[in-house]
Amino acid sequence: MVKLKTLESTIEQYQSKENLETKLMKNFLESIEEEPMKSLVEKVSLPYEVLSHYTSILEECAIEFRHCKNCKGLAACKNKVTGYAYLPHVKEKYLDFEYQACKYEQKRLKEENHLTFMKCYEIPKEIRNACMKDIYTDDENRFETIKAMNHFLKEYPNCKGIYLYGSFGSGKTYLLSALFHEFANRKIKSAIVFWPDYLRDLKNSFNGDKDEFKNKYNAVMRAPLLLIDDIGAENTTAWGRDEIFCPIMQYRMQEHLPTFFTSNLDLKALEQHFSITKDGVDVIKARRIIERIKQMAEPVEMVSKNLRK
Repeated sequence: MVKLKTLESTIEQYQSKENLETKLMKNFLESIEEEPMKSLVEKVSLPYEVLSHYTSILEECAIEFRHCKNCKGLAACKNKVTGYAYLPHVKEKYLDFEYQACKYEQKRLKEENHLTFMKCYEIPKEIRNACMKDIYTDDENRFETIKAMNHFLKEYPNCKGIYLYGSFGSGKTYLLSALFHEFANRKIKSAIVFWPDYLRDLKNSFNGDKDEFKNKYNAVMRAPLLLIDDIGAENTTAWGRDEIFCPIMQYRMQEHLPTFFTSNLDLKALEQHFSITKDGVDVIKARRIIERIKQMAEPVEMVSKNLRK
């Protein structure tokens, strides 16, 4: 009698399991008749018998999948985690789920990754994110600059930097920042400093946290690639010229570290700029600075229309 009850119980369990599997499959087949569930399931290479056990969670994934298909950017993201969709993937013949970054989030992460290789001081966002593919090339006045940049790309590290000078607002900083982005892709670190603000910031930290001052100074002095932006726009002081700029130039020249400059001044005008401080005129020191710059960078003039208007 006991054996008979055991057999009946086994049959009931089997029938119950069979009924459950049938219901699961029915619900699953009904759900994949609609988009975007149908498109989502087509991307998963597992039998329906397996997938039918995940119908509810797949339906939740399908909602996020639909959001991503129609999304215009991170600001418009409708998913639970901005920039990510909770999606299925196959793991050892089973279904697993994880948050996957959308194309907009991947782009943002890539840009953030660039910032780990590009240290920027007081540089606008549009300059930090400059790319070679976005360079405006229709202006023939940019030809020599772009030619010099391409030469550096090919010959690095066995070539000089560029002293890029010319008209105000012509895109000098943007061009050289785009060049540095190419090296960020190669995982080569660089620093871009807006020189007037950098000097001011450095001076403010001089009497404060000594480690902060040292870190800011060394980050520029030892950067594998360095762009000193808008040199000649700062107020010349003996401290900025003799205690900051000259030692940085001397170190980089000795270590053969490529250095770039942008300026509205040609080298003759820059020499005059460096020669005069409130303490007097020192032509010799100014001339030595210019000689160092000539050893480290090729002068390239770029006179073009003002793109900031």
